[in-house]
Amino acid sequence: MENDSAVPLWLSEAHVRAALSLEKLIGAMERALSAFSAGEVDQPVRTAMELRDRTFFALMPAYHRGAATLGAKLVSVVPENAARELPTHLAAISLFDPETGELLAVMDGRYITEARTAAVSAVSVSYLARKDAAVAAILGSGVQARSHAAALRLARNFAEIRAWSPTEAHLRAFAEECGVAAAPSAAEAVRGADVIVLATNMTTPAIESGWVDAGAHVVSIGACRPSHRELDPRLVARSRLVVDSRAAAYVESGDVIQGIREGWFSREHVAAELGEVTGGRAPGRADGREITVFKALGLAIEDVTAAALAYRQAREMGLGIEVRP
Repeated sequence: MENDSAVPLWLSEAHVRAALSLEKLIGAMERALSAFSAGEVDQPVRTAMELRDRTFFALMPAYHRGAATLGAKLVSVVPENAARELPTHLAAISLFDPETGELLAVMDGRYITEARTAAVSAVSVSYLARKDAAVAAILGSGVQARSHAAALRLARNFAEIRAWSPTEAHLRAFAEECGVAAAPSAAEAVRGADVIVLATNMTTPAIESGWVDAGAHVVSIGACRPSHRELDPRLVARSRLVVDSRAAAYVESGDVIQGIREGWFSREHVAAELGEVTGGRAPGRADGREITVFKALGLAIEDVTAAALAYRQAREMGLGIEVRP
């Protein structure tokens, strides 16, 4: 990344929101995923410290040699924050000049985490959902549900987006704000849907295999610890399973780890990384009746690439606060 200034830049969430276009971010995520699966990215599986049940703090560094992008995200996941009226996911991202090691920017990473997750899901829809997909379902009514409602509309021209959440008041607010149809149950939201997004904080399966029709594309963005799962293993077993990272899926995804341990499928059931599909190194959907599942754990290169895009745009727009010694 070009060093526009020797003075580091601080970007608040408001600055990042102003600088990031979701449409441009989707394109950036597609390129980042392709680079990752082509071996152009140095990125270890995230280091996570369990603070207590369902609560962890993680380090996520990445270096994309071709794009000269270097950085790291520090992220905390604290489910109890919902009761405190605080975000459950909080983060900070630092960018560095890979040539000199100089700090370029520090920015709030909460919105980047939200937006890049939805952008990557949109990439999966573009490559793995049927071209005639007309109905989408979102389980959840929080931050990720809202970002996915926006991103899905950029990936396909859906005639209907349904949603379900166990908290009725949250569901009503989400439906009104985002123009989606509130479903009376998870099953009724999912049945007949062509694209299904799981945007819940469930640690046990959120949907049943029998609810999912042939030809559907399922996006699973939660359950990123080995003890958590949000997919019915029967559904995973009957689907073409695509992940963001094989290395991460085998050590972090309860949906993969527990499915293998219980004998539902083997390691070879992971058909491809999404970046292999976007890069043309692996096929996507085989036909109109195949069920595809994209298991997203979230990659550091997604965060660092999104942060680099926000940094460049912020410099061009004159946003942020220069941090002088």
